[in-house]
Amino acid sequence: MKKQFSIIAILFSASLFAQKIDRKALVTRHNVQITAIDTLASLTVGNGAFAFTVDATGLQTFPKTYQNGIPLGTQSEWGWDSYKNVNGYKFSETLRDYKQYGRYISYTVQIKEPTRRVEAVNWFRQNPHLLQLGNLGFEITKKDGSMVQPSDLKSISQKLNLWTGEIESYFEVEGTPVTVYTASHQDKDEIGVKVKSALLKEKRLKISLRIPFPTGDWADMGTKWEGKQDYKSTLTEKSKTQAVVKHVMDSISYNVSLNWKGNAQIKKTGEHYFVLEPSNIDVLELSCLFALAEKPVSNSSFLVIENSSIKGWEQFWKSGAAVDFSGSTDSRAKELERRVVLSQYLTKVQCTGKVPPQETGLTYNSWYGKPHLEMHWWHGVHFALWNRADLLEKSLPWYQKVFDKAKNIAKRQGFEGARWQKMTDPDGNESPSSVGSFLIWQQPHFITYAELIYRNKPEKATLDLYSERVFATADFIASFANYDAKKDRYVLGPGVIPAQERFKAMETFNPTYELAYWNWALKTAIAWKKKLNQKVPEKWETVLAKLSPLPISDQVYLATESATDSYTNPEFKTDHPSVLGTFGMLPETSLLDKKIMKNTFDLVWNTWSWDKTWGWDFPMTAMSAARLQMPEKAIDALFMNVTTNTYLKNGHNYQAERLTLYLPGNGGLLTAVAMMCAGWDGTNEENPGFPKDGTWKVKSEGFKKFF
Repeated sequence: MKKQFSIIAILFSASLFAQKIDRKALVTRHNVQITAIDTLASLTVGNGAFAFTVDATGLQTFPKTYQNGIPLGTQSEWGWDSYKNVNGYKFSETLRDYKQYGRYISYTVQIKEPTRRVEAVNWFRQNPHLLQLGNLGFEITKKDGSMVQPSDLKSISQKLNLWTGEIESYFEVEGTPVTVYTASHQDKDEIGVKVKSALLKEKRLKISLRIPFPTGDWADMGTKWEGKQDYKSTLTEKSKTQAVVKHVMDSISYNVSLNWKGNAQIKKTGEHYFVLEPSNIDVLELSCLFALAEKPVSNSSFLVIENSSIKGWEQFWKSGAAVDFSGSTDSRAKELERRVVLSQYLTKVQCTGKVPPQETGLTYNSWYGKPHLEMHWWHGVHFALWNRADLLEKSLPWYQKVFDKAKNIAKRQGFEGARWQKMTDPDGNESPSSVGSFLIWQQPHFITYAELIYRNKPEKATLDLYSERVFATADFIASFANYDAKKDRYVLGPGVIPAQERFKAMETFNPTYELAYWNWALKTAIAWKKKLNQKVPEKWETVLAKLSPLPISDQVYLATESATDSYTNPEFKTDHPSVLGTFGMLPETSLLDKKIMKNTFDLVWNTWSWDKTWGWDFPMTAMSAARLQMPEKAIDALFMNVTTNTYLKNGHNYQAERLTLYLPGNGGLLTAVAMMCAGWDGTNEENPGFPKDGTWKVKSEGFKKFF
């Protein structure tokens, strides 16, 4: 009888284990709830190529109040403008020659003098810049005729329904309730808004559209209301239920189309200011569509937009992978699950367009809105590991678009193949940077993306689609490695800055992580050649065979061979501890000694200046710990008590006052968790990155193994 009971118990346990995760319950238990004005708790709706961020009113009513928190942005990946180049600056004015490998090579850098060249550098850094397309908010009047301020909102109750992508906002003004529903169309750059309030009938609640000027600065929070530029905002169409505002700028013209259901009239009240005034209604439905002027698109109804959001988000959450930590006794499990769920939402909203995203996504500008291609790894790799490779693949045709410019950079510098840009723009132009122009760790990234897609679709068609860019990438990698005849080896640099941006370009050579990445990338490109039955270039095999070993001192890996004081100079123990990426972001390569890597991990863990790091450093550390079979350390890394490892109520990874959100941190977290669940090549156990002491109950499904 006992034996029969045991068998039943085992079968019951196996049945429980086999049960699929209740994804709706998993997701919705982390719906974001806001009950007060919190400038770091702004909420966003969007579709991956367009995003709209709101305050506690459900619209963008108080942009000045929120500008130092998570700003109230409206951005689309097509919304780029360039100031007129009235002084005729030429890109060649940003170039400076550096002696590298016995010859002079030009890099686009931040030049300090003379004045004309400084101005040229500044112009090419700030142009083009991503725009804040418009601010859609409420104008609410109190009984005494004064405008409502944030402190006048009472009984605030706001919820982001993650399963549907809809925000429901409730607040009261002098005792009168206002309810607002906000959603984004999943295929158009369009917002749907439904407002219920007696204030509409009293003509005390109106909707305003304000179009800001671009700042042209490093950041743009969408709150510059005046400018010297001769921009025009014109009400080109107007009827009882719709209006079109055309905004004309230096190099772009776009339309903001409004369509409403209910009695309302629109009028222009300022140069770039429009107000919709409802009357005799207590419910208003509105759609607001942003589109290029030459590409007219029709508005949808609020109901269509709402249904698009519901359908699109349900499809997203039911696709790909999922992980459930309920049942864990570790006190950090619930918070990790929250961060994971919200990071999926945020990266889907902000990072799934056709252009690699900027580090602040589609909320506000950092670095003028320009993508940093070394960060595309953190923005996109997790999609493939979460079995949503199609979301990564959406941005890969962009590399074909900018391919010729990448080849031209390599040609200008005397290298072969394609040198991928670092700080760039939607057309693949270089931006001057005294650091970025010397980075090389973005170079093998395209091979990573292509290999991930191939693992998802192991077909000849995949090889054919990406092989040209994979091979051009490998050509540059082999060409950039310089032969040292004295030591019979190939060297990276001088003329490099590693991922840990603490080293001078013309003094630095053989950074550890980059050497390992060169090794892996060449091996992978060679494997692609063989899959296609093509001849492997002799140069690739020669460089691979004679690539410098990883630099070692006292049985630990140095950050770079040129920095023998990697762990004694305090300056060199700040920024990204990218040496851990050698066996974290990368698998075991023929260059690696895992014992020395373990020594390195321990030294970095104990001595690094963790308060001077970035959001993706903690997931990278967790990935290294997991590969080194230290799952407890992996969890500890994800929860290191450092400001840049802060996750806000809305899920954003906070860095500092000037960088209040940082999507590479969210993407890094998802990459690490995927690895910790599914493992990597050579692992067979389930959830290898989590402790096996019984405190973590991990139920995961749908993940793909990493390299």
